[in-house]
Amino acid sequence: MTTDGQTTKRRKARSFGQIAEWVALLAMVLRGYRILGRNYLAPGGEIDLIALRGSTICFVEVKARPQLENAQTAINPQKQARVARAVGFWLSQNRWARDYNKRADAIFIAPWRWPLHIVGAFDLDLR
Repeated sequence: MTTDGQTTKRRKARSFGQIAEWVALLAMVLRGYRILGRNYLAPGGEIDLIALRGSTICFVEVKARPQLENAQTAINPQKQARVARAVGFWLSQNRWARDYNKRADAIFIAPWRWPLHIVGAFDLDLR
């Protein structure tokens, strides 16, 4: 059972995360990426953003925290594995993408800071 305070805190965190994803999406569009998908759910994982620029498809993990430094430590090996599983599933459903380069990026969001886009933030183990 949750208290009203915990429910409110969780609701605020979810709202902050949703806003952060829109900020990340906008930042990518401004940098010339074409957004292919958002919040892609697959068995065992989720991809926050899927974007295309040139011959590269980027699978982007968005992390929002009150401090930018805390956001950068939020993508642990378990999260990376869940993203990789979701990417594998997405690729199995989108065979047209097999000849494109694939990359796992991260965008870190903190209040009053420009989004920090890390290209190739982690490896995609697509075995």
